[in-house]
Amino acid sequence: MPLTYEETVRREIERWVRSGGPLWQEAFDRAMRPVDWLVERVTPAAWRKQLDAAVARFLETLHDVASWTYNEQYVLEALRQQGVVVDQLEALRTEPLERLDPVARSFFGQHAVLAALEGAGAGLGGFTLAAADVPLLFGINLRLIQQIGAVYGFRVQDPVYRPLVIAIFNAAAAGTAEARQAAWREVSVAAALLARGASYQGRTRDFVRAQNRHLPRELIKNLARRKLGQLIPLAGLAVGAGINYVFTRETGQAAYMLFRALHLEHRERR
Repeated sequence: MPLTYEETVRREIERWVRSGGPLWQEAFDRAMRPVDWLVERVTPAAWRKQLDAAVARFLETLHDVASWTYNEQYVLEALRQQGVVVDQLEALRTEPLERLDPVARSFFGQHAVLAALEGAGAGLGGFTLAAADVPLLFGINLRLIQQIGAVYGFRVQDPVYRPLVIAIFNAAAAGTAEARQAAWREVSVAAALLARGASYQGRTRDFVRAQNRHLPRELIKNLARRKLGQLIPLAGLAVGAGINYVFTRETGQAAYMLFRALHLEHRERR
């Protein structure tokens, strides 16, 4: 008997959680190894610390994630064009995934291209612009996460979603099964609490504190190492564009998988 659409989605999510990054990302990582090696030898330690600090500062602002706004009407209009009309965003939580998924996927490309263009420009500016590129890159990706979450009926600009947002960023930056499994567990907690009408704020206060302490380190390690490649003479433009494009595509994919999982679990638990 053929699988239903939702059964196919569940299997797709499970494969994504168990796997590492896609083959094209692995190829990109291999291509970046000479850049990583060169970065360790030609960039001063003080510069690396400043870039690490730029990532950390952005993550600290996520407690006020509501200030990073997106256009909800833009999302609702994109849904209307696909024949999905709702009065309230939360009503999307009961819509079939096959009607929502194409809209969520449509946001990937536009944000990845925007991030690539921004990264290419920053790559021409040496260290000063490489450091300034970090909050801009995260801002583009946070907007992407918010838009994808909205497609499935979740207002991610609410500060209570901060643990899930960080988990998505970490899954995108690390590209490992461990990071994806941690994010998936966060989805299960969110679904259980939301279904009961409780306020979702992460698994426990202790967990949130630990997450806020450890996940930023992983993001810093995985992303800042790449961003420093923008400092290599002549290669900065291509490296900056490539890193931003890959990171944004991975952020979109992580958000896509995890919000679909949240949508399914929330419906089951109601």
